Amino acid sequence: MSAIDTGARTGSSKPQQWFGRGIAGLVVVVFTLFFIVPIVWLLLAPTKNGRELLLGAPFSVGGLTQLGDNWHSLITYQDGIIWTWLGNSALYSLGALVLTLLISIPAGYAMALTEFPGRRLLLATTLIVMLIPSTALVLPIFLELSAVKLIGSPLSVILPFSFFPFGVYLTYIYFSTTVSRDLLDAARIDGATELRVFGQIAMPLATPVIALVGFFSFVGNWNNYFLPYVMVPGRKAPVQVGLAELLSNVPQFNPTNAASTTIDLPTLALATLVSVAPVLLIFLFSQRFLVSGMTAGGTKE
Repeated sequence: MSAIDTGARTGSSKPQQWFGRGIAGLVVVVFTLFFIVPIVWLLLAPTKNGRELLLGAPFSVGGLTQLGDNWHSLITYQDGIIWTWLGNSALYSLGALVLTLLISIPAGYAMALTEFPGRRLLLATTLIVMLIPSTALVLPIFLELSAVKLIGSPLSVILPFSFFPFGVYLTYIYFSTTVSRDLLDAARIDGATELRVFGQIAMPLATPVIALVGFFSFVGNWNNYFLPYVMVPGRKAPVQVGLAELLSNVPQFNPTNAASTTIDLPTLALATLVSVAPVLLIFLFSQRFLVSGMTAGGTKE
C-alpha cells in the first residue's frame, strides 16, 4: 500500500516539476533575449547606412563597403579625434591601475595578516566608503583638486581613479581566507623581514586577486563618464566623454544642432564598438586569472 502511495505522489509531482522547469526556462530565455538582442543590433548597425538603419529590417545585414565608409567617417571626424580619446582613456585607466595596485594590494595584506593600532577602524572605514556612490564624491574632489590647480591635467583624473576601496576589500578577503598565516610565520622565524615576506611569499600567491582587482579597476575607470567630463574637457577627454559628443552631433538625437559636422547613427554605433573593444580584449586574455580570483576564498585551506 505504501509503495502505491509513493508512486502516486511521485506521479503527481512530475507535472509540478515540469511546470517549474518550464517557468525557469522561460525566464532564462526572456533575460537572454533582453541582453542579446541589443548586442546583435549593435553589431549589425555599422554595416548599414543611416536610411537602412532607420527604415530597414532591424536585424538585416548591410555590406562591407558601407562598413568601410562608416569606419572612414569615424577616423576622419575632427581629424581623427577618436584616437586621441582612446589614448586619453588608456593613459587615465592604466595610470590609475598602477597606483591602485600599488596601494590596494599592500593595504589589503596589512589589514588581513598584520596587527596594528586602528586596524578595525580602517577596515570599517573602507566598508563605509564602498557604500558611497562615486558620483557623490565628484564635487568635493573637484573642489580639492581645484585648490591645488590640477583641474585639466591628467592627474585630475588619475588620482581620483586610483582611489579604489573595493580593491582593498577584495584583497583583504583573499589574504584572510586563502594565504596561510603559518607559512608567513615560518618565513619570519627564518629571519625574513616583513617586506620580504610580502614581496617573495604573499605576492606570488596573490596573482589571482591582483588580476581581479586590476580588471575591475581598469573597467570601472575606462567606463567612467562623469568625473572625466568635469575634470578634463575638450581634447583631453576620454572616449566615453567623446561618445557623448558624437551623440550630440547625431541629427536624430539633436535636431537643433547646427554644427557643420554631423555623425550618422551607424558611425556612432561603430564608435561604441571601438570604445568597448579594449575591455573585451583584456577580458579574453585574462579570464583564467579572473576566474581564479573570483573563486579564491570560497574555501579556507
